[in-house]
Amino acid sequence: MMKAILALEDGAIFHGRSFTGHGETAGEVVFNTSMSGYQEILTDPSYCGQMVTMTYPLIGSYGVNEEDIESDRIQVKALLVKEYQEYPSNYRSKKSLAHYLKANGIPGIEGIDTRALTRHIRVQGAMKAALSTRDLDPGSLAEKAKQFPGMVGRDLVREVTCREPMLWQRGEPIRLETGLDRFQWPEGPGRFRVVAMDYGIKYNILRCLEERRCSVLLLPGDTKSEIIDRLDPDGLFLSNGPGDPAAVSYAVETIRDQIGRRPIFGICLGHQLLGLALGGRTFKLKFGHRGGNQPVKDLTTGKVEITSQNHGFCVDMESLKDPDIELSHINLNDRTLEGLVHKRLPLFSVQYHPEASPGPHDARHLFDRFIGLMQRD
Repeated sequence: MMKAILALEDGAIFHGRSFTGHGETAGEVVFNTSMSGYQEILTDPSYCGQMVTMTYPLIGSYGVNEEDIESDRIQVKALLVKEYQEYPSNYRSKKSLAHYLKANGIPGIEGIDTRALTRHIRVQGAMKAALSTRDLDPGSLAEKAKQFPGMVGRDLVREVTCREPMLWQRGEPIRLETGLDRFQWPEGPGRFRVVAMDYGIKYNILRCLEERRCSVLLLPGDTKSEIIDRLDPDGLFLSNGPGDPAAVSYAVETIRDQIGRRPIFGICLGHQLLGLALGGRTFKLKFGHRGGNQPVKDLTTGKVEITSQNHGFCVDMESLKDPDIELSHINLNDRTLEGLVHKRLPLFSVQYHPEASPGPHDARHLFDRFIGLMQRD
C-alpha cells in the first residue's frame, strides 16, 4: 500500500494508505454513522461531490455484490476508512471493495484516524478537502482543498439526473422505445401512474414504488411542468439528490406550478425543493445528517422512528409562513425540520429516507400514504 494524505481547507492533516493505487481528488468531506451498507452509500447520488468517511472502523468484510446498488455508478469522490478488510467473506460477494473502487477510478484510503476526523468535522463543520497519493505536501494539498468550489450555491442535480426519460420496470431503468409524445403508460389492474423527478434518485425508492403496483416514469430534473401535465400521472414524486437546493431554481419553478394539480411526495432534496416552492428558505447544516440511526418524531402521532438520512441542507421551519403548511416531523437530535404536510392540498414530504438502503424500515409506511393520496385523488 502507498502513503496518502488528506488535507482539509483549515489546514488539518490526516495520514493514511491507499488500498486502490495512486489517486488524487477533492471534495467536501463528510461522515456516515452506518455500521454496514457501504455499497449503497458509495452509489447514492446524494453523495456527488463528497468524500465519505465511515465511523464504523472495519469496512469491506462482506465485499461487493450486484444487487446492493443505488444508481448506475459510484458517486462519492473517495472512501475513507480506519481499517480495510482485504478478504471478504459473504455468500453474496462477487468481488472485493478494493476491486470495485479501483475499477471505477475511486480512491479508497485506510489507516485514517476516522474518530479524530469525525470529531473535527463535528466541531468545525463539514469542509472542503483534498486527497492524494502523489502530492504529499500538506500545504499544497490544503491549497487544493480551498480551490474546490464547495456545496453552497452548486447545482449538482445536472451531474446525476437521467439524460432522457426512463421507465422503471422489473427492477431496472429502461429506455423508452418512443418519445414522450407517443408514450403510453403500462396498463394493469390497480396500477398508479407516477412521474418521478430524477434529481439523483436512489433505486430502492423505485423498488418501493414498484412493489406498490406503481408504473414509474423517470424524468430528467429540468423537465418542464407542461410536459408533466401532458403525461397526466396520478402522482408526482420528488427524489433525493445532491448539492444546494436553492441553486436548482428550475426544479422549484416546476414544482410550484404542479402544486394542487396532483398528489406530491418528496424525499430529501425533493423535500427541500418543495419547501422552497411553498415559499420557504433552506440553509446548510453544520455537518449534516448521514447514517442509519437518526431519531425523528412524528408530530401527528407522537411516535419516534429511527431513520436513514443523507443530507447537508435543511428547510428553515420558521420561513414557512403559510398557515396551511403543517410541520409533521422533527429531528430529535437537533430539532430541525424533518417533514411537512399541507392541510388542504394532497402533498407531503420528509427530509429522511423511508426506503432506507441502508438503514431501518420504520418509515416505509410513507409510500403507502402516497398511494392513499392517489386513491383519494
